[in-house]
Amino acid sequence: MLPGPAEQPVRGAFALPAGTVGERRVIAGVVLAAGLSRRMGRSKLLLDLGGRPVIRRVVEGVAGWGVDDLVVVVPPDHADLAAALTGIRHRLAVNPAPESGQAGSVVAGIAALGPAVRAALIALGDQPVVPRAVPLALITAYKATAKAIVAPRYRDGRGNPVLFDASVFPELLGLTGDAGARAVIDADPARVALVSFDLPMPPDIDTPEDYETLRGRL
Repeated sequence: MLPGPAEQPVRGAFALPAGTVGERRVIAGVVLAAGLSRRMGRSKLLLDLGGRPVIRRVVEGVAGWGVDDLVVVVPPDHADLAAALTGIRHRLAVNPAPESGQAGSVVAGIAALGPAVRAALIALGDQPVVPRAVPLALITAYKATAKAIVAPRYRDGRGNPVLFDASVFPELLGLTGDAGARAVIDADPARVALVSFDLPMPPDIDTPEDYETLRGRL
């Protein structure tokens, strides 16, 4: 694995000693939370949504997906984000150059994972209302198939979160730019399992209008 960017352990963080998990498939959650919120004009992940910051809603949700490790990728200036996550078991990984695009956050999150991790569920920090049934179905499909990538297919197309087997981690570590992990998913359709959901794609929060719409639903 390539050397990773600065990683900051937090109180109550997960610990996965290498060599102690046997044949169990250790699955990590990786939350991408280093975006610059350019279209919002302020830190969207700290906005209040139903009495909690957006990022706290997201990370609490991912913590309930049955993951064995939880990494939150943050920008260098992340004190407010860290404070918003107080009391949640997680680890922080820093994307040193979030202005370079989402790929840097994917790289930071994957590089922070230990050798015991066999798969990673990558989630977006600005998607706070992903139904729990979605990641649980992805994990079930991963365990039941030999596919290296498992992604949800909503009524309006393929979306997030996406589960990646450790066999594709080297490709994720080589990503650049702002396309995120899309290139890795598209590289070989034969290794991708799509799990269909009769649901609209979970909304993300990019603009003030997105925020007001979602806030009105909660």
